[in-house]
Amino acid sequence: MSRTFRILLAAVAATAVLSGCDKIQHFFKGEKPISTVAVPAQENGQIAMLLPDFTQLVEREGPAVVNIQAVREAQPAASAGPNALPFPIPEDDPFYEFFKRFMPNSPQQQEPQDSETVSFGSGFIISDDGYILTNSHVVNGGSQIKVMLTDKREFKAKLLGLDKRADIAVLKIQASNLPTVKIGDPAALKVGEWVAAIGAPFGFENSVTAGIVSAKGRSLPDENYVPFIQTDVPINPGNSGGPLFNLKGQVVGINSQIYSRSGGFMGISFAIPIDIAINVAEQIKAKGKVSRGQLGVNIQEVSQELAQSFGLDRPRGALVVRVEPSGPAARAGLQVGDIVLSVNGKPVESSKDLPMVIGSLQPNTRVKLGIWRKGTEKSVDVVLGELLAEQTETPSPPKQQPQPESYQIGKLGLTLSELTPSQRSDLGVKGGLLIQKAQGPAARAGLQHGDVIIGLNQSEITTIKSLEKALASSDNNIALLVRRQDSTLFVPLRLD
Repeated sequence: MSRTFRILLAAVAATAVLSGCDKIQHFFKGEKPISTVAVPAQENGQIAMLLPDFTQLVEREGPAVVNIQAVREAQPAASAGPNALPFPIPEDDPFYEFFKRFMPNSPQQQEPQDSETVSFGSGFIISDDGYILTNSHVVNGGSQIKVMLTDKREFKAKLLGLDKRADIAVLKIQASNLPTVKIGDPAALKVGEWVAAIGAPFGFENSVTAGIVSAKGRSLPDENYVPFIQTDVPINPGNSGGPLFNLKGQVVGINSQIYSRSGGFMGISFAIPIDIAINVAEQIKAKGKVSRGQLGVNIQEVSQELAQSFGLDRPRGALVVRVEPSGPAARAGLQVGDIVLSVNGKPVESSKDLPMVIGSLQPNTRVKLGIWRKGTEKSVDVVLGELLAEQTETPSPPKQQPQPESYQIGKLGLTLSELTPSQRSDLGVKGGLLIQKAQGPAARAGLQHGDVIIGLNQSEITTIKSLEKALASSDNNIALLVRRQDSTLFVPLRLD
């Protein structure tokens, strides 16, 4: 036995004694151990895993990652005009030359304006004949797109199509026998699992960063159709469109967005699950666009107070606050106040789940919705419509007009008036109650002058009489359906 090998065995034994563990496993490929640094994980103190070594992953998968440049025509800057100071100064004034330096169009302030701008991003090759995935915001509006490989080859790329809702774009370059990535399963990802990103942060080509999965199924504002993977992998401008790898060297996501106050890495990054991206890419390759199913409803989250108001055991599901006339949901008999609890047997735990599930299905698909209506769980079959590129505009808020008669509902702290015919027409409703004053419970719930009450729990409110009738059977569990400007939402009232 060689002296070197005896020293190695002694080091392993010493490490086992110091750590108090029964076993330490070493993995070798040839002569190189992947890692010998241990981290605690199990309750009994044993070592569960070793810190990962990403060198082999980068060597194998790195060549399939590309850098992207998109050239856009620059917008001309507005000219401020001659002598554009905030106050006039005669040119013969001795201070004119001093202040002239601060004029927006002075020679000292002007810089040559480029006729075009270049944005940088990342992407990866999904087929050896030149199909590439990236983010739509990387290439959208680009008049020329250039793709650079790790072997320094450069290609002009054709934009086959993009989908802004999913932030996915598909490029094509004329090449063959290209290196490609392997596609993984995002559903198999676990929170705390190691992942790595390859891209070009701040234009630094082929940079590798690593971290862990922080959360799954994240919903972001204005991003209703993507359940993002949240990680703490350092992602910065230029990483957009690049792949997120698991330890098997499989792509599980496309790095898309960062949460940052400074524009740089803050420890919160978001990736689009690769299965969603591949689905979008296949549709773009087949028909040049992406089709999504649509229910034709507006929804809101179910809070604890709303769950109590509707007699639900716990906060879950998506609460319907508006049903589009003649839409798929309306044709199936869905009503305002229904709570969607499942789609084809799959639970809807949060309101953000519903658009993700429905948007992943094709138009004309028949789905079975499990709904909660007036204390009873029911099933409704709906044939989905198609989500259009532009949504129908919401009716304008009612015009404020003097009301002939006011009604006070002391129990709620509300002073109300019935809608006039012109207000009903503006809102597109059969009736409702305009809030003139909110006090007590109503004010604490956030209701305010100008709001319009159109429902209570799961009863439609058109007149004062309908409100009084609904209140009589509410059992003090009250949720008012309110129209406020362009929004409709349920507001729970806590009666002391």
